[in-house]
Amino acid sequence: MELRWLEDFIVLARTQHFSRAAEEQNVTQPTFSRRIKLLEEGMGTTLINRQTLPLTLTPAGEEFLALSLEVTRRVAATRLRLSQLAEEQASQLRLAAPQSLLAHFLPAWLSSFTSPPPLTPSLRATGWLASDFFEALARDECDLVLTYWPRVEGSQMPDTEGLEHRCLDSERLVPVSLPEGDGRPRFELETGPRASLPLIAYHPRGLTDMALRRHLEGIPGAPSFRVLHESIQSGNIRELVGLGYGLGWLPERVVQESLAAGTLVRAGDGRWDVPLEIRLYRRQGIDQAAVEALWEALATDSESRAS
Repeated sequence: MELRWLEDFIVLARTQHFSRAAEEQNVTQPTFSRRIKLLEEGMGTTLINRQTLPLTLTPAGEEFLALSLEVTRRVAATRLRLSQLAEEQASQLRLAAPQSLLAHFLPAWLSSFTSPPPLTPSLRATGWLASDFFEALARDECDLVLTYWPRVEGSQMPDTEGLEHRCLDSERLVPVSLPEGDGRPRFELETGPRASLPLIAYHPRGLTDMALRRHLEGIPGAPSFRVLHESIQSGNIRELVGLGYGLGWLPERVVQESLAAGTLVRAGDGRWDVPLEIRLYRRQGIDQAAVEALWEALATDSESRAS
């Protein structure tokens, strides 16, 4: 049974005339009559009393009319809701970002908008490496990628061909350690090249680790490190550093409260800080209204700051 057969029956019950009902349904009368006959065969009973003029419904037809009205009403309501859901989904922007940016950058950044963009963060992405973010963007698994980016790029950077970005802000990785009783760091970087310090490190294939290694290469007399643990998420590094197992580099936004409270202290001065950018990436040539609106807003904001 097709939905249009129910609609035909409703129109026929209202007009009480095959020709007028067929005209309203934009079909020929033979076609319309055949549909009604198929409907009656499908229901196994006569629904129309054809011996009267105007046409009337049989008792079964009266019962079936009430059912047809309810079914078509529910289908129409469902179609409307599905259309609304499709519109809502189309306007939502799927954002992939590391956990530290979701927790310590995104809320404040969104609050800077009068009308915040409709971002839906992907929590699955918090366990990704940098290359995973950009591969997901290329596969249309997300609309935007928010990521840290080294100020000095290396040879093993992710493939960003076909992408464009906006630099939203800056960040820096600062070396931190658990303090001793006198407030000095348990693990201190200013110990000379012969020292070997326990390091809670980032994943060796991540952008953050690459930026850190390149920065340390430019510091004369840097100590060597014993890697005790490697992690993708800065939250895990912060926890282990806070337990006193070693030192680690963390985004300043992540540790600023701990530094202010003294529960963590810097393990070295500013020359050990690693400068980063916070970038937002999108695919080029994608006609998506919500992305375009965000990109235009970012361009306008950038121009206002420059002026």
